[in-house]
Amino acid sequence: MQARIARVPREIGFYLAGFTDGEGSFNVSFRPRRDYPIPWKVSVSFNVSQKDRVILALFKRHLGCGTLRGRPDGVWYFEVTNLTAIVENVIPFFERFPFLSAKKKRDFAKFRQIVALMKNGAHLSASGIEEILKIREDMDDGGKRRYAHEDILASLIESSETTRQASSSGDDDIVRSSSRDEGSKGSNSYDLV
Repeated sequence: MQARIARVPREIGFYLAGFTDGEGSFNVSFRPRRDYPIPWKVSVSFNVSQKDRVILALFKRHLGCGTLRGRPDGVWYFEVTNLTAIVENVIPFFERFPFLSAKKKRDFAKFRQIVALMKNGAHLSASGIEEILKIREDMDDGGKRRYAHEDILASLIESSETTRQASSSGDDDIVRSSSRDEGSKGSNSYDLV
């Protein structure tokens, strides 16, 4: 456990855990990527929003990471999106100061599983993304999602099919013009390369 987390006073740690139990969330999101071999970028985040900035400043101070910003509607937002900070700060904090509600315990356990998979690079393969989707399915009771699991899976299948077709065509199908037969005017010869 990180030394910073070990130094958090018990009363503060359990207060923040209780606050998170009611107001915080652990999220796993998918965003389309066209510039990447896998068509989806997987991101994890921990966040809490509240009108009282002081409480959220306690999260930032005791976790030692994350960003704190205000919204135009007067609500403050604390968020940690960096995978390393989640692995080294957020997860150890909530392992030391566990939740009381069964729902938050379940969501946190699933979040930890997904973070462990991502730490090992699973989010960079179609099979890893499928595994992450299965784990995420009932986090936050299904919640409102921008992209449905079915759509993500369908695009993975489509992407892998496109990749398979491109690789199965191989070099044998490439035909290039050659001017080796210079003696026969007007005729072209073709070589398989």
